[in-house]
Amino acid sequence: MSQAETGELRRRLGVRDAVVIGLGSMIGAGVFTALGPAAEAAGSGLLLSLALAAVVAYCNATSTARLAARYPQSGGTYVYGRERLGDFWGYLAGWGFVVGKTASCAAMALTVGAYAWPDQAHAVAVAAVVALTALNYTGVQKAARLTRTVVAVVLAVLAAVVTALLTSGTAQASRLELGGDITASGVLQAAGLLFFAFAGYARIATLGEEVRDPRRTIPRAIPLALGITLVVYTAVAVSVLAVLGPDRLAQSAAPLTDAVRAAGVPALAPVVRVGAAVAALGSLLALILGVSRTTLAMARDHHLPRTLAAVHPRFGVPHHAELAVGAVVAVLAATIDVRDAIGFSSFGVLVYYAIANAAARTLGPDEGRPPVPVPLLGLAGCLALALTLPAPSVLIGGSVLLAGAAVYGLRRRTTG
Repeated sequence: MSQAETGELRRRLGVRDAVVIGLGSMIGAGVFTALGPAAEAAGSGLLLSLALAAVVAYCNATSTARLAARYPQSGGTYVYGRERLGDFWGYLAGWGFVVGKTASCAAMALTVGAYAWPDQAHAVAVAAVVALTALNYTGVQKAARLTRTVVAVVLAVLAAVVTALLTSGTAQASRLELGGDITASGVLQAAGLLFFAFAGYARIATLGEEVRDPRRTIPRAIPLALGITLVVYTAVAVSVLAVLGPDRLAQSAAPLTDAVRAAGVPALAPVVRVGAAVAALGSLLALILGVSRTTLAMARDHHLPRTLAAVHPRFGVPHHAELAVGAVVAVLAATIDVRDAIGFSSFGVLVYYAIANAAARTLGPDEGRPPVPVPLLGLAGCLALALTLPAPSVLIGGSVLLAGAAVYGLRRRTTG
């Protein structure tokens, strides 16, 4: 019996492919969008917030890697929560991930449009969604190859920007010093916003059913992707902060573009625009992959329409789920401006990882349990960062989770 007939996906991704998909999601999602709002919250404590977000992300990555190696299936924390904590907690994780990341998909699509053709941002966004959905439909390996190219372009652009800023003569180490504007709540809130930028390693876990030798590949790929991203983010944050300072950075809608202009190298501004568009494209590609796989897993358990669990007989991908996700994202990108979705997405993803840490805490010594402090610190960190996000993000995110819980309760009541 073929994999398509059994509803299983094909294992085609190695360590390099998995790392690249994680990098494409993380670097594309955050480095061009999250620094400004984070600086507004943290002030001169921006680098402290980056370090805090990295610690929480490390705990989450460790817990996720151990769980993904034990449960190498599509769906990520939806599966881990279901298997370790019970059906409701898995469902809640999946619900928060699918809704939050669908909004993130639309935000990334609009980012592509805003940088590529500002006057036709919505049209370009829809075209990007359609093109990437078609690419994903034809197989995960093609998506991985495109993501590899995207990551190479973005890393080259960021290397050029960091080099230009730090050698321009306008960078001042004094702008990196901690000032009297730092507050605990501001640092926590900024860390929550910056966490949005680190969350892409979840894509590796949600693709667990398509990874070769997952018990070896996933635990290697997740920390590698996270470590590379942290190095890149630190270099970019330090260079931009050294040129603009926390106040100007907080007021900037396009920090990297403003930084190269302030550094006296405006010729790099168009390069930054291209890099931002390409990065957002890579992030969108990885997001659609992750959301469609979690949708597949939830459909298998009848939390979503069963037809979304179908696997294409030739390409071995969840084609109904991919088409459904692509259609919803295209409609959002065409009709709604969701570029302010960072906080909302961060809330949903932090809750998602809180459940992952709680699930990892239940692993036994013979099941690859992480060191005891890791899931505890990860759980506490996720909840603290989620609750200190901007109030609208907490209210909207909480309402979405409550709505999901109500749907779950209604379904359980009607099905007995």
